[in-house]
Amino acid sequence: MIGTKQLIIYRNFKYQSLFDGMAKLLNLDEGEQAVSNPCSFANQLIELAADYGFEGNLWHCFLALCLANHENAYSTSCEIRGDQGGTLSNLARQDLAVIQQLYKKDIRILDNYMEGSGKVWAELANYQPVELNSRIFNLRIRDRIIELSIVLEQAEDVISFQHAVTEFYREFGVGKFGLNKAFRIEDDRHIAVIEPVVNVEHVYLDDIVGYELQKKKLIDNTESFIQGKAANNVLLFGDAGTGKSSSIKAILNEYYDQGLRIIEVYKHQFHALYSILEQVQNRNYKFIIYMDDLSFEESELEYKYLKAIIEGGLGRKPRNVLIYATSNRRHLIREKFSDKRELDDELHMNDTVQEKLSLVARFGVTIYFGSPDKKEFQNIVHVLAERNGIAMPEEELYQEANKWELYHGGSSGRTAAQFITYLLGK
Repeated sequence: MIGTKQLIIYRNFKYQSLFDGMAKLLNLDEGEQAVSNPCSFANQLIELAADYGFEGNLWHCFLALCLANHENAYSTSCEIRGDQGGTLSNLARQDLAVIQQLYKKDIRILDNYMEGSGKVWAELANYQPVELNSRIFNLRIRDRIIELSIVLEQAEDVISFQHAVTEFYREFGVGKFGLNKAFRIEDDRHIAVIEPVVNVEHVYLDDIVGYELQKKKLIDNTESFIQGKAANNVLLFGDAGTGKSSSIKAILNEYYDQGLRIIEVYKHQFHALYSILEQVQNRNYKFIIYMDDLSFEESELEYKYLKAIIEGGLGRKPRNVLIYATSNRRHLIREKFSDKRELDDELHMNDTVQEKLSLVARFGVTIYFGSPDKKEFQNIVHVLAERNGIAMPEEELYQEANKWELYHGGSSGRTAAQFITYLLGK
């Protein structure tokens, strides 16, 4: 009889009760005691299929999900680098042998133990969803987990079974950091909870028209970071709507398959930065802490957390973490003329000014995104119109674009994109 209690490495799955319940059901033919309300397990598999977009054999998809999503000493050591052998690998193989036995169980036999319920398990062995969308993973990851379930089904022995699992870890990683590319922070009183962002905007560097020097500077720094070389924190500053945020999203999409991940943090969450660093410092990924539209009013002191994290705190920032920030302000912290004049009781006014300026100095790379001039703006409009199949005489196109930007925030890439959306709507 297959005993899930003997598992050593693969314990405490996210859906452990479903895992244990299904194991008992499938052991009924080997003398396991009857399980109360087995239909509830069928229901749980169907609900998971709806959430994750699974199809085919739902039992196999579920086991593949358990393996892909389980962070343990073995799986995290395999991400990016693959199986390194040793004791961990041997113990994991024992666990995977147990799971493979569960894989070989045909869930269709459960219909024999559920009188009057029709062919429920036969349907779940060949499940056809209404739609293939996943609420939890992007479609690429969903497809890869389904593919993993099929490969594991075909594995002839535990060696090939383990190889398929570790190849998945090497290619995609494991758990939330392996199966997702972007994250946000949910505040907790004691620890930062890093939650995945499922639907990341699919923007790439080629989608951003112009700004070639700016993009190259960002690419060079990011590639050095990914390759384990020295790299700097980056500040992208300049006019609104010029592609600062889009450039960082594009960098994520371009280098995700090389182990790049991004965590978005807002300034009211800066107190959680130390907790974030502790959670990611030993993972085999490169993390960008992303701070969008970063700026501080004079009364806001959160920038002191950021200064300490970037440089100057007692703890050293992990080598697998960089900070990329965008801002419309060059110096990030609002300055007043009174900062430069001795109008109050502070004796060392220059120290106050230098403290504010020292934050931007902690970004080793600063990249300026300025509003395009008329010719550059027209080029952006022309390229976007061509990409979207808009057939309009060039002179008329530019004339209408100029009218649009006059009434909609001035010339920028964002304004040009909004103008093209307006034309497509017409």
